[in-house]
Amino acid sequence: MTAKINWDNLNKMESFKKLKELKGSVSLKKVLNGAAGAKRVGEYSIPMAAGLTYNYAAKAVNKQIISVFKQLVKEGQLLEKYEALYNGEVINTGEKRLVLHQLTRVQLGKDVVVDGVNKRTFYIEQQKKIAEFADKVHTGKLVNEKGEKYTTVCQIGIGGSDLGPRAMYLALENWAKANNTHLMEAKFISNVDPDDAASVLASIDISKTIFILVSKSGTTLETLTNESFVKDAIKKAGCSVSKHMIAVTSETSPLVKNPDYMAAFFMDDFIGGRYSSTSAVGGAVLSLAFGPEVFAKFLKGAGDADKTAAEKDITKNPALMDALIGVYERNILGFGATAVLPYSQALSRFPAHLQQLDMESNGKSVNRFGKKISYVTGPAIFGEPGTNGQHSFYQLLHQGTDIIPLQFIAFQKNQCGKDITIEGSTSQKKLAANVTAQIVAFALGKDDENPNKYFAGERPSSLIWGKQLTPEALGALLSHYENKVMFQGFIWNLNSFDQEGVQLGKVLAKAVLSGKMDGALKAFAELLIK
Repeated sequence: MTAKINWDNLNKMESFKKLKELKGSVSLKKVLNGAAGAKRVGEYSIPMAAGLTYNYAAKAVNKQIISVFKQLVKEGQLLEKYEALYNGEVINTGEKRLVLHQLTRVQLGKDVVVDGVNKRTFYIEQQKKIAEFADKVHTGKLVNEKGEKYTTVCQIGIGGSDLGPRAMYLALENWAKANNTHLMEAKFISNVDPDDAASVLASIDISKTIFILVSKSGTTLETLTNESFVKDAIKKAGCSVSKHMIAVTSETSPLVKNPDYMAAFFMDDFIGGRYSSTSAVGGAVLSLAFGPEVFAKFLKGAGDADKTAAEKDITKNPALMDALIGVYERNILGFGATAVLPYSQALSRFPAHLQQLDMESNGKSVNRFGKKISYVTGPAIFGEPGTNGQHSFYQLLHQGTDIIPLQFIAFQKNQCGKDITIEGSTSQKKLAANVTAQIVAFALGKDDENPNKYFAGERPSSLIWGKQLTPEALGALLSHYENKVMFQGFIWNLNSFDQEGVQLGKVLAKAVLSGKMDGALKAFAELLIK
């Protein structure tokens, strides 16, 4: 057990009051100017796991603000709360549950035993079973009805059962092809809109596909609807359902003993969907697509990043520093959104995953005890890959009335290893030139007599960069953001691990489908349901 923890609201902390007094004390135009600015770029930098680096030189903080951050860390017992989480204390107060996703990464904490079951061992056993299953598929020991090898894996899930695994697959697809570890193509079905399932099914050879149904309870409406859609397609293709479906679910789920599934791998209530990419939820599809060895490297990167998040010196703790700066921007500077801007096409769906991770975790207006809070919490998260975003919403980011903090992600090398020199520089060099130019443009702006061409600057940004997006780097990147979000939840005194905001719409949808509705609900339903 860790020392006794006080769960106080942010506005009760003396360090928070000190931060208010420092509002506006840093001008990016001043601190990033000239030789001092170049020196700052080197100083305001923290090594991360897997060769990544977190740079916050273009954030509106200085040593005085960072000194108050240190007080906030101590006063808010942030590191003690993190330790309590990975050592198995009940952190999810809304559902009275432990939060154990970090045990899938092995590195941190002690063994956690629940009802006689060592949960670390349980998660590792599931990973081993997935690896054994994947090896049978890849070696041809497990084949379809015609004795043919499977070539495609298709995940059926929604929310955390889709967004994280899909983003991770896309992030490593080109790397795997370049490194000869792209063993199976992966597809994903999530939306209950029938066009989603229909278009995916039309793009694959069903007879050579393994479908993974991911549902913790085995009762998720959208997922079970798509399950029926897929089973119908399997039968119409002349195939046996039991030769083409596996499940990732809980041990008490009705899917476990269902003869339609040739295998089942287990998750539990201690790993929330948005934190589940390193569990069987991501493990099954990523191990089948790339091989268990690649998934193991992904886990190592995540585990190594978890260790840096336990670092007591915040100037050596990238996730904690990122979290503190984010709270300063949200609660002191009043910025209501954050843009995640990966200058890597491989991370095209990473911002969508972070939308769920951040907004579902910290989109709360009551504290962990159900009491109304008087300060703002989680920001709106959005983003697209650069340079595409530059030709889309950057106009608002540069010259709009709201200041929106930015988080850039970039790499020195591409994944495919293919490039060409055009007009004296490669495409990769042009990409790097764009991200560096944007950081400085947002911070320093540009004076101009023409108001349309005037840029105010003072738009803060951070940069996470590395040599190349590898499995280890991706795991570290994922863990960084998970830990950042959890630290911010601790600061705001929130329960970052339930999602009651998702439930009301589900209940009303069931009322519509059952016909038990009246008033506006019935009127709106009649517009769409004929």
